[in-house]
Amino acid sequence: MQKPFSRTKIRGFTLLELLVVMVILGLLAGYVAPKFFAHIGKAEVKTTQAQIDGLEKALDAYRLDVGSYPSSEAGLVALTQRPAGETRWNGPYLKKAVPNDPWGHPYQYKQPGEHGEFDLFSFGKDGQPGGTGEAEDLGNW
Repeated sequence: MQKPFSRTKIRGFTLLELLVVMVILGLLAGYVAPKFFAHIGKAEVKTTQAQIDGLEKALDAYRLDVGSYPSSEAGLVALTQRPAGETRWNGPYLKKAVPNDPWGHPYQYKQPGEHGEFDLFSFGKDGQPGGTGEAEDLGNW
């Protein structure tokens, strides 16, 4: 016995229905993505400020032991490695190597500083002096 031919249709989505769904998903992504990435930028700025604060504390501990902040030539490396000829160094003052800022650029250190005894800063996202928004320079001043 053969089964009789069935005339039931298999229903699926039409091209128009699929396009409407794609447009809705695109609109949602266009609305959510900028808000999401704005939060990432704010987190990088807060991370930079926290790292600068931690490095400042390490520099203060260095100064308590040695009597002065490291020179610009010695730089932040003096927090993890004894500078040549420094007998009162009691470090390391950091558990790990000096980190780069969240954008992968090294922190800048000047002693004496223009804003205080020393300047410790990041050039921001663009890695260049000046800028606004995420590219703004962030420092200990």
